Amino acid sequence: MEARYLFIPTLPDFDTGTPRNAVTVLASADVHGFHYDANGYFNELVNVADHRPQFGESLSISHALKGKFGLTGELWHFTQPYIHGRAAGNLWAVNYNAKKNLVFDAGFERGLTSTSTNWQAFAGFTYLLPHKLWH
Repeated sequence: MEARYLFIPTLPDFDTGTPRNAVTVLASADVHGFHYDANGYFNELVNVADHRPQFGESLSISHALKGKFGLTGELWHFTQPYIHGRAAGNLWAVNYNAKKNLVFDAGFERGLTSTSTNWQAFAGFTYLLPHKLWH
């Protein structure tokens, strides 16, 4: 089965080409008041008839602050096989837990290599649907 996409942005962390045969390995845990997520990414990038492997990893650490606020820091890295480069960056975000199922967050990301995004700001929210919808 082949994946179909509505929109594929041209971001520097995923090199030229469409990812296929992707595997993501996720690990997370809570340790002494901190939450961490460690991820590994393995993609096959396809550009016309050329197929190349891409690898990446990220480490994210979150910690609750005073009240309903929290702070997250992340380091990430991806290979860029078509330009023989490496993209790396760090991300920082603050979140506000309005309810158990509603979280608002905002932050910035800074690239650490010449082929990474220089600066990027973001804001968003996560809403978890109530369990009652599934019965």
